[in-house]
Amino acid sequence: MHLAVALTTDIAKSAGVAYLHYLSFMVCFGALVLERRLIKADPNRGEATAMVITDIVYGIAALALLVSGILRVIHFGQGSDFYTQNPLFWWKVGIYLSVGGLSLYPTITYILWAIPLRKGELPKVSEVLATRLGWIINVELLGFASIPMLATLMARGVGLPAA
Repeated sequence: MHLAVALTTDIAKSAGVAYLHYLSFMVCFGALVLERRLIKADPNRGEATAMVITDIVYGIAALALLVSGILRVIHFGQGSDFYTQNPLFWWKVGIYLSVGGLSLYPTITYILWAIPLRKGELPKVSEVLATRLGWIINVELLGFASIPMLATLMARGVGLPAA
């Protein structure tokens, strides 16, 4: 016999926060991929503007990912003990924070690009700077790509203390 589960307000809220969490992750990853594809020396106005906008989208999505993640741990997930007692959770948090820290350099760079762009000028982007930004974004992508594997293992109870 199958029992139907009604869509209650609590289930809708929990599903909505989980969906926001997954969607934010995908937008973050997509924005990083786009940044990686766009980065080059001496970008034209459209490319430089696209980089600035993409980084803004990335920042907003990263903030939504953080807030929805906190909400899942505190209110809508498996219970805070499920997360905080699992070392894989702390690895996820550490990777997220490391990627966030790495992203400061590109973000500050793009903010500085906005100054000449507003004046109708192009930012000065050397081959060295473009290569450096590319490597940083590559590391960010690797970090972000590892987070779903850790989440998948956590969802299966890996890392939890023995009962």
